[in-house]
Amino acid sequence: MDIASMLKGLAGLLWVGWVAILAFVIFRAARKTPLKSGKSLIVIVLVIAIVMTTVSSGLVFTNPDERGVVISAVSPQGYRAEALQPGLSWIIPFAENVVFYPISRQTYTMSIATNEGAVQGDDSIAARTMDGQEIYVDASVIFAINPADVVQVHIQWQDRYVELIRAQARGIIRDVVSQYKVEEVVSTKRAELVQKITDKMRDKVEANGLILNDFVLRNIAFSAEYSASIEQKQIAEQQAQQAKLVVEQKKQEADQAREVAKGLADAAVTKAEGEAQARLIQAEAEAKAMQLIAEVLKDNPNLLNYQYITKLGDNISVMMVPSGSPFILPFPQTNGTGSTTTVVP
Repeated sequence: MDIASMLKGLAGLLWVGWVAILAFVIFRAARKTPLKSGKSLIVIVLVIAIVMTTVSSGLVFTNPDERGVVISAVSPQGYRAEALQPGLSWIIPFAENVVFYPISRQTYTMSIATNEGAVQGDDSIAARTMDGQEIYVDASVIFAINPADVVQVHIQWQDRYVELIRAQARGIIRDVVSQYKVEEVVSTKRAELVQKITDKMRDKVEANGLILNDFVLRNIAFSAEYSASIEQKQIAEQQAQQAKLVVEQKKQEADQAREVAKGLADAAVTKAEGEAQARLIQAEAEAKAMQLIAEVLKDNPNLLNYQYITKLGDNISVMMVPSGSPFILPFPQTNGTGSTTTVVP
């Protein structure tokens, strides 16, 4: 409790005491037992009460978060040009009084929710975009009274300065929203929209002695018809995206099958080429071998007979052949006149 309030409380107690003393003195006088110093006591307490009341009426304490506008009956303007600063101040008792204004930050909210904001019920701002869509905006304005312009606020608005915030905010929001399409308001240019509203609001409120600390675009709602159309659009986009994914998946599967087939074909070609190359190499080797054998047989004709005999079974020592049957290979040991030929290894 500040000293000015304490003095006012003390002055009130003195007046109560003076009334009690006056009643007591009158009561004693009615009982024929007057109080000897009753009149003096009444006068003394009355004087002290008047002095205390006068002093308490002249002392004013201003809190740090407020400023006081002095309404003066002795000033030609009817008010003091300077507001009272924090602390104790003196005003002319009974000729001046003080109206206090808060300079701390205040918030004014306009919301579609019925239990939010200064106005009960739906207090959102209905605005129409450039393309004719109606939207509903929830917003909060954070502001304060400029300490240097408290007297101006009192003269122009008194305690109705919140009406200025409400009127300017609703009008500016509608005006700025009308410059954008609905898609821009909710997505691509929302930040630009908020900044433009903030700048216009700041110019308006500062011209009336207020300070705009921040503008908050809380929410944007749509009409039921537009919300339904957005939902249908989103469903269609999701279905198109899903179909695109299916097509892409099928394309990937086709590409994969194509790569697998190409790989198998390449493998088959590689295998065939390998087999052909192997056969070619084998044929070349066989040809060279036959050439070498031919060269050897040319110089050693009996070598073939020897190879033939060595390929016979180990237990064969005599071989019987029909008479007159020619041999593929001539045997030097063969007797041309007999019916049998005996070969002894």
